[in-house]
Amino acid sequence: MATIEVKTKSGTYQVRIGRGLLAHLSAELETALAGQKRPSTIAVVTESNVAPLHLTATVEALAPFGAKVIQHVFPAGETSKKLDTVAGILDFLAENRVTRSDLVVALGGGVTGDIAGFAAAIYLRGIRVVQIPTTLLAAIDSSVGGKTGVDLPAGKNLCGAFWQPSLVLCDPDLLKTLPQEILHDGVAEAIKYGVIGDRPLFDLLATQNLDEHLETVIERCVASKADIVARDEFDRGERALLNFGHTFAHAIEKCSGFAVSHGRAVGIGMVMMSRLAFQQGWTHEECAPAIATALQRYALPIATEFTPAQLLPYLLGDKKRSGKELTLVIPESIGRCVLHPIDVEEFQRLGK
Repeated sequence: MATIEVKTKSGTYQVRIGRGLLAHLSAELETALAGQKRPSTIAVVTESNVAPLHLTATVEALAPFGAKVIQHVFPAGETSKKLDTVAGILDFLAENRVTRSDLVVALGGGVTGDIAGFAAAIYLRGIRVVQIPTTLLAAIDSSVGGKTGVDLPAGKNLCGAFWQPSLVLCDPDLLKTLPQEILHDGVAEAIKYGVIGDRPLFDLLATQNLDEHLETVIERCVASKADIVARDEFDRGERALLNFGHTFAHAIEKCSGFAVSHGRAVGIGMVMMSRLAFQQGWTHEECAPAIATALQRYALPIATEFTPAQLLPYLLGDKKRSGKELTLVIPESIGRCVLHPIDVEEFQRLGK
């Protein structure tokens, strides 16, 4: 069992990591909510793929807490990450008279965490939320740090709010139901953490058996994110490092109609950004080959069929753009990334 504290201006909460933790959900809530008003209703929000696998166990684990448990299931997939889905959750909460002292439990992967967290952030101007990730990607990244939101037709994650959870409960046993390709989607994000600031983690992922080190990988990634979020909760500086590979990734996802998954797109994006940085002389170490080799170990792609001209409109809509400047995340070496602001017009020329 591992416990990592995430300290932010909005408050401090714990990420609890351990096999079999879901069965102890009520006890974990008692500890996390100690001294706060006790919820009388708990709304479990999940999606259609996760519900048959983990919803019943979650509801049963909540029984000892003694609150009324209600359930809302929305269609699985990135295409559900939109305002209409959030509106459906808000209507569900209102129809069931959920109050400000009540609680939302987000049970699922990154899409569920983002959507349910956003709904919790704006319902009654904010109610508490607990994240229970069911994918590796959500466990090591999206469930921690308080970023919530949805996609707009113009791009990924363009509408949202910062809303920190009261607790993140990560039970690696829940990952056993994942197809290998979805598990490996999360590995791309883990490799990202290695490249931006943890060379030993990168080396572990590049050489060791993931199954034997799964809890260690989760713990190291969460600890890295917790440190960065504590220093830059609202993404005004250092936190942008967590977007390594994401500028290209979000464009690839949009161009593919989300047929390319987030983890695979991030992997491709890391290789593309590393190669661009070296070609332009922004960095003196060529990191792309090592990153590509690590990704291929997990059967993750390292290139895209989309042309720069196809990607460019979405690249220019990246949420990290500020006026006429776009902030890129580039690797100086494996284990160290830096922020590289670039004029939008110059970036456009590079894409031609």
